[in-house]
Amino acid sequence: MVLVTAICVPVLLAPERGQQALDSLLGFLTGQFGWLYLWFAAAVAGFLAWLAFSRYGRVKFGGRDDKPEFSTHSWLSMIFTSGIGGGIVYWGAIEWSYYYTAPPMGIEPRSTEAADWAATYPLFHWGFTAWGLFCLPALALAYVYHVRKQPTLRLSDACRGVIGDRADGWLGGLIDVLFIFGLIGAAGTSLGLEVPLVSEGIAAMTPLEKGTPLDIGIVVIWTVLFGASVFLGLQKGLKRLASFNVWLALGLGLFILVLGPTVFMIDTFTQSTGLLLQNFVKMSFYTDPVGGSGFEETWTIFYWGWWIAYAPFVGLFTAKISKGRTIRGMIGAMCLAGSAGCWLAFMLLGNTSLYYEINKLVPVSDIVQQDGDAAGIIATLANLPFGAFAVVAFLLLMVVFLATTLDSSAYTMAAVASKDLPRDANPARWHRVFWAIVLAGVSIVLMYTGGLEALQTLSIVTAFPLIFVLALVGVSLGKWLRADVHGGGAMPALIAGPAQQREDQAEESAEEPVAASS
Repeated sequence: MVLVTAICVPVLLAPERGQQALDSLLGFLTGQFGWLYLWFAAAVAGFLAWLAFSRYGRVKFGGRDDKPEFSTHSWLSMIFTSGIGGGIVYWGAIEWSYYYTAPPMGIEPRSTEAADWAATYPLFHWGFTAWGLFCLPALALAYVYHVRKQPTLRLSDACRGVIGDRADGWLGGLIDVLFIFGLIGAAGTSLGLEVPLVSEGIAAMTPLEKGTPLDIGIVVIWTVLFGASVFLGLQKGLKRLASFNVWLALGLGLFILVLGPTVFMIDTFTQSTGLLLQNFVKMSFYTDPVGGSGFEETWTIFYWGWWIAYAPFVGLFTAKISKGRTIRGMIGAMCLAGSAGCWLAFMLLGNTSLYYEINKLVPVSDIVQQDGDAAGIIATLANLPFGAFAVVAFLLLMVVFLATTLDSSAYTMAAVASKDLPRDANPARWHRVFWAIVLAGVSIVLMYTGGLEALQTLSIVTAFPLIFVLALVGVSLGKWLRADVHGGGAMPALIAGPAQQREDQAEESAEEPVAASS
């Protein structure tokens, strides 16, 4: 809290100078160390692919007889909604427009080729690599918590394989402070970013006017919603909210699929998938040093930093709810199912919006450039059949989506900030609600002082040291797996397949007469 105050107060007092300083720092990091973000993301993706197909993929988080705490549907719903929130709903409809008007690789703006890549790049930025950054800390934390029975669940615990007992000292404290600070910036920014969109939609549907009173009212309602959910806890609050969220998203998606440009959506998605698979390596390492377009710094490096800032939080939350799952199952759930959920949103929302632009039904890209993102999103939805219904359902979806993300954010921050939290115990309710109020307060203050962009930039800057922390996390996980499997630990029992189980049963049967005679 002292660190957040130290950053926010100067931005409040001198927003322009504070923003300039942060922009300079961001420009230095992305310009001089952008390659590090790209190499790190690619290394994480390669490590997870190896892990999934190796014998370690069968490692179970817990004992052999431990059953999952949540059903697969609820488990996937909570992972997806905590990791994505309203961001996918927000960017799903209009992200393509930025690539269409300022495409990469020297492509002519607003051309056919620009449209093709505009529909493809969102799948890359919200796909395997992005979810891999979420998955790495989730695996290490679930392993140290459920297998090695570490009593606490903090990001520093996932580094114990390298830093040892220093995780309990100042170094571990620094790692956890970086985590909480980055999450406040990321989650608070998400709240502040999406309030104008909800405000725009409400103003379009009701006599209410856009402005500060409406925005503050929305934030208060949002805070009450996710504050009540986080107060109720995982089973009663977050689980139900996440499940409702997914069903609402599927309902809206089916509505758009049936009443929107169905064939165009599916055809464009099919082509985009092919383009992505053909150019995945090129897109992963594209820096354009000769052309100097800045596309990679503006988008891919920015996105990798954003995912890294969120990664420890998603990892902590996913580890908490993943008892009884396997390493391979978690990688599949996050990297495959998570990517599929994001791609579905871009297929439905993004390709519908692109269809309206290309066929000159709605000038979405011009609206986004002139009137902002929120106006472009509402214009797209309003043009659908039963557009008023689509706008209302979309706004409700965004409210619940972001409430779920902030709910799990507050829960996770309370767990990390609790000094002595018993194993499998929930943080104090007042503590969870406290962090919910902090997130709302940060977003309200910065939204109206011009500092929201500053905190968003700051969260990306915070991701830079987290690259090295997550590298420690990956090394720790590898050391633990090797030690437990090859060092005579208890791990072989956890990865035993059917053949090994039959051998164990045969050995037990052979030993029974000896035990009886004794």
